[in-house]
Amino acid sequence: MSTDTRLKELGVSELSAIDEPAFSELAQRHQRELHVHCYRMLGSFDDAEDTVQETFLRAWRRRETFEGRSTFRAWLYRIATNACLDLLAKRRPEPATGGEVLWLQPYPDRLLDELPAGDAEEPESRALARETIELAYLVALQHLAPRPRAVLILRDVLGWPAKEAAQLLGDSVNSVNSALQRARAGMREHLPAERQDWTDSGQDPATRELVRRYTDASVATDIDTLATLLRDDVRCSMPPTPGLHIGRDAVVTDWIDGGFQDMQGLRPVLTAVNRQPAIAFYHWQEDQGAYVPLTIDVLRIANGTITEITTFHSDQFPRLALPERLPASSTQ
Repeated sequence: MSTDTRLKELGVSELSAIDEPAFSELAQRHQRELHVHCYRMLGSFDDAEDTVQETFLRAWRRRETFEGRSTFRAWLYRIATNACLDLLAKRRPEPATGGEVLWLQPYPDRLLDELPAGDAEEPESRALARETIELAYLVALQHLAPRPRAVLILRDVLGWPAKEAAQLLGDSVNSVNSALQRARAGMREHLPAERQDWTDSGQDPATRELVRRYTDASVATDIDTLATLLRDDVRCSMPPTPGLHIGRDAVVTDWIDGGFQDMQGLRPVLTAVNRQPAIAFYHWQEDQGAYVPLTIDVLRIANGTITEITTFHSDQFPRLALPERLPASSTQ
């Protein structure tokens, strides 16, 4: 049942007539999709969470402004988008030189699975839903100015008509269309050139085998084997730690200089974030008698090779519902 149908069922002609628990129940129905929307806008899971709470607070305080000319959902999206634009205006820096987005955080697939199905059964819709949440897409979005970014998300990701996007942003249709063209041009500068360069879903046997080989070589700290799995122009980053490495030689050199070959006692746990395969690595700690969280490698795979590795720190383990530690008897 839609929130607007629920409003009618309650016999409420004006949103201001309902109490706070009823309002909260209606708003919470859209919590996950609003969170993903804010995440696309901001690139940070934590910032998106704060912004959704700000959205609900603003919506409750301004409930008398809802006149029913749009859906309740569209009204919430307008508030959420403006809350994101306010945050971006206050405290979001430009991406670092070379394209790094140091505030980037992963989004667990288990939470993405909570999104409304919509037309997700259609192959094209499934591909679009996957592509527009991948880390490469999120990074490209962060290079756009805030308002063109909002326009692109509303029009190309959510599929809103230009008129509705213009109403949401308080702009003219011509202004929205112009911003969309600029945003699309900006995205082309930072996205893989070919559609097939998007990550394989992780479900096909070839991708699973490549992830297995990467995992085994990482546990064995076998840099020579790892190097054979990387595309020549592979990119490697570790937000929020500065340092973007581009090209197989640069990545391998960084691994060697960082003492990767001396990293013994690793155990992996396979997971998935942003609709991409990921491996959480645990490191043996003798004083704790257990394997403790180390890092999470998120892979972008295209045409049988690894094209990008985004590594996140151990503070992201709880968000992915990963174990706090693995016992000594743990095996892959």
